[in-house]
Amino acid sequence: MNQSNPKRPRRTFTSEFKHQMVQLYKNGKRKCDITKEYDIGYSTLDKWIKQEANGSFKEKDNLTSEQQELIKLRKQNQQLLMENDILKQAALILGQK
Repeated sequence: MNQSNPKRPRRTFTSEFKHQMVQLYKNGKRKCDITKEYDIGYSTLDKWIKQEANGSFKEKDNLTSEQQELIKLRKQNQQLLMENDILKQAALILGQK
């Protein structure tokens, strides 16, 4: 029988903690040692290293200009769709009078 571990709850880390982990790596500590000692995923540490290189641990700060433009355009499109629906409803109401 295969014993499966229950999923552990999602953890959150402070920016200070992330910065400390990246500094350990920059100071020569091996990634595998950091991930074992602090019980964090290897890919998580890689992500933090890349994020700090970009200047921020916040996802929204690390978006490319194309990604930012896409988000802006999607918001604008949603706004226009709502306005269009409002105008359609107003036209229906005015048409009934």
